Amino acid sequence: MGVDGIRTGTPRRLPRALMRVSYAFGIGFFALFLTGINVQTSPTASPATITPSEVDSLQNRDTTHVLLDVRTREEFDGPLGHLEGALLIPVQELEIRIDELSPFKNKTIVAICRSGVRSAHATALLNAKGFHALNMTGGMVRWNAEGRPVIHTENQ
Repeated sequence: MGVDGIRTGTPRRLPRALMRVSYAFGIGFFALFLTGINVQTSPTASPATITPSEVDSLQNRDTTHVLLDVRTREEFDGPLGHLEGALLIPVQELEIRIDELSPFKNKTIVAICRSGVRSAHATALLNAKGFHALNMTGGMVRWNAEGRPVIHTENQ
């Protein structure tokens, strides 16, 4: 034993343990910092949006917009209906069918789905491929909730 009752010659476990914990926290915070940077600079983080009311007002008076429904055929013809004049290309097929949209390269494409999630992915893909696309917020659920006109083909 040394002076003041402290053992000499024994390893200091507490400081090493604290160093390991500090090191782990430091690495963790650094990783979170880097993740934050990647999320903020991601090109698909938050595509531009358009509300159903804005789409409704454009439908009859603006020929610079194209409506693209990215739901399945069953959803397109189902109970929520679809917008008049909308093209149907399911999001699962969008990348392989992207050439079908070439005639609309100079127009704004409004992507539509059931709730706005799949159309957000479609909007990001279209924008990455050089199109100008907007995501309709809330999708057909919101469109219907606001009482806007739809085409129903489920019973035809």
